[in-house]
Amino acid sequence: MESLGIIYQGFSLEIGIMLGVGLVLLLISALVSGSEVAFFSLTPSDQQQMRSSGDKRDEAILALRSDVDALLATILVANNLVNICIVILTSNVMDSLFVFARFEFLFKTVLVTFLLLLFGEILPKVFSQQNPRAFARMVVYPIKFFGFVTYPLAYVLVRTGGRLSRMASRGAEISMEELADAVDLTRTASPQEHQMLSGIVNFVNTEVEEIMRPRVDLTALDIKSSYEQVKRTIIESGYSRIPVYDEDLDNIKGALYVKDLLPHIACGDEFGWQQLLRKIYFVPKHKKIDDLLRDFQENKIHVAIVVDEYGATQGLVSLEDILEEVVGEISDESDEEETFYERLGENTYLFDGKSHIVDFERVVGCDEDIFADVQGRAETLAGLMLEIRRDLLRKGDTVEAHGIRFTVHAMDGHRVDKIKVEVNSNEAPQNR
Repeated sequence: MESLGIIYQGFSLEIGIMLGVGLVLLLISALVSGSEVAFFSLTPSDQQQMRSSGDKRDEAILALRSDVDALLATILVANNLVNICIVILTSNVMDSLFVFARFEFLFKTVLVTFLLLLFGEILPKVFSQQNPRAFARMVVYPIKFFGFVTYPLAYVLVRTGGRLSRMASRGAEISMEELADAVDLTRTASPQEHQMLSGIVNFVNTEVEEIMRPRVDLTALDIKSSYEQVKRTIIESGYSRIPVYDEDLDNIKGALYVKDLLPHIACGDEFGWQQLLRKIYFVPKHKKIDDLLRDFQENKIHVAIVVDEYGATQGLVSLEDILEEVVGEISDESDEEETFYERLGENTYLFDGKSHIVDFERVVGCDEDIFADVQGRAETLAGLMLEIRRDLLRKGDTVEAHGIRFTVHAMDGHRVDKIKVEVNSNEAPQNR
């Protein structure tokens, strides 16, 4: 080793004692590092078993976990103090064993870093992760001892750390992924509560296009319609606000509010109902619904026409549609129960062509996003068939994807009205 500028000086009893103390300190560092993973990896079921076990060590573990800030501060302070002692001791041992002409800093740094990382951090944490409860029982009393010894430093760390974290949290933002993960943890909540929490989390990311009533289902009035036709449409639809167009739906002139007609309910066809039209609000289809809700509140309106980038009408969105994203379906006494599918057999269904793909997956029991590789921008079953076939659909046309066969059962003009669905239970991925 002399070629590297390192001269061996020989081994002595003093060096042996320092090496022995160093190994003990390294073992303590390993136990303290592993305890951090062990204490904070205990699951709720583990803690429940520990409460009913009657074991003194379990009681001590739960007592330490009752103040997680103090526990973490104790572990961090103890670990760092022990590691500092290891660094100093290792440096003294190497100085006693060798004389360095060069590379002294490099050799010491590599050796100490290797020892601390491998034996003082990585291996004990991996080991404690395998059985955190057993590891916690093994180290609980040493940790209590370190808590007593390091109390002054740990107390200062908790006090200053808590104050700093509170100051930092004022400007902190929680990501949508973190919120979604938090909702997934609410397994004890009822299905209705979980649905509402999920709706709140997804609210800011939902676009108008996802909740609107599509153009093909839009109830609207031609501005040239007679008053009798207007009243008949109002009675049949049951809507209180109806858009009015001139010639086609891409030329919306306004909205007719049914309450404005009440003073003129006895009038005949000679009544000019067009004079009662109100200005209607237009929104782009990619607008976020939280922004739309704010617009509804500021402008005191309840409905809006959804348009694309060319100004063509895509559908209609109402205040009720927005609220249903959070609280679920809202029904009143005038709503008729509607179903978008009919079960024909054990694995055979008849769906409306306009059925949303997400609703279809829920009914059939498929994995979510099962059609992500073939659906493109389609939102409905009819759109999914178009994406797969890449051609116009006719009655009797069949496509198949992921073990599910779709057949056009009925057409309404050029629009797919009904789709027969046959699920191969041996091939279609199911929810777990």
